[in-house]
Amino acid sequence: MSLHIQTPLVPSDAFSTPTQQVWLKLEALQPSGSFKLRGVGHACEVYARRGARRLLSSSGGNAGLAAAYAGRRLGLPVLVVVPETTAEWPRQLLRRQGAEVIVHGKSWMEANQHLQSLRQPSDAFIHPFDDPLLWEGHASLVHEAAQQGPRPDAVVLAVGGGGLMCGVLQGMHAVGWANVPLVAVETVGADSLRAAIAANHLVTLDAITSVATSLGARCVSEQAFAWTQRHPVVSTTVTDAAALQACFDMEREHRLIVEPACGAAIAALQARQLPLLQNAAHVLVIVCGGACTTYKDLERLASMPARRL
Repeated sequence: MSLHIQTPLVPSDAFSTPTQQVWLKLEALQPSGSFKLRGVGHACEVYARRGARRLLSSSGGNAGLAAAYAGRRLGLPVLVVVPETTAEWPRQLLRRQGAEVIVHGKSWMEANQHLQSLRQPSDAFIHPFDDPLLWEGHASLVHEAAQQGPRPDAVVLAVGGGGLMCGVLQGMHAVGWANVPLVAVETVGADSLRAAIAANHLVTLDAITSVATSLGARCVSEQAFAWTQRHPVVSTTVTDAAALQACFDMEREHRLIVEPACGAAIAALQARQLPLLQNAAHVLVIVCGGACTTYKDLERLASMPARRL
């Protein structure tokens, strides 16, 4: 039995138009709070079968929560190293799942380096986005969607490091959606995929300036960029303000709290600035979720000075 659950695919009257039906794949309902449980859970199961005695994660966000949840279900101890910037609420969620939490460094890079120094031969490191096992697990959401609803004319999702994108595209090709365009959405200030496409090679951003920290990979994975060379991928960005407003819209219309990274995909749909999103009869939006942002967090972010948003 899989660690993740089959999530609903629901039609959204609120986000649809008279000529376009929007379908929401509600990954926010996964037990750990986000789509990450699909890939991370799958990877944890595989590593457990290979003899791993402990699971390691350097993510204080959704990937870390997924690893902690998976470890508890598999009966394996989990060590998560988070940077000092990780808020207290995610730390509490990690400990609630039984994970050992170490706070180290001012960035993910420093936290990850410390984690690697603690790694033992029998440990399995669960990368937050760059692992074929993750992509294989994430692909399962497309297999579900293909059974639950119609073939879409476009798929919309948010991109951080590119793990979700790689898995969704892998799934799309497996179910016969190889010619369905993918709209890859980033927030301004966390747009490493857009920068890579513009330069035609991987680009490392100097810094992440967006409040959508779950999209905060300074460089997208090689596999995500490679997909843009062999699949119709439309890259676009939205502002932090638009992503936050989409989060409030999601709460009001569908009673779900999602984080700004997830709101980015909804914001791009709502704006419909891309001709593709103006003309598509059926649009599938991956509501990727996020357990680390509360409603109060959204209100606090929305109250920040306009220059930040």
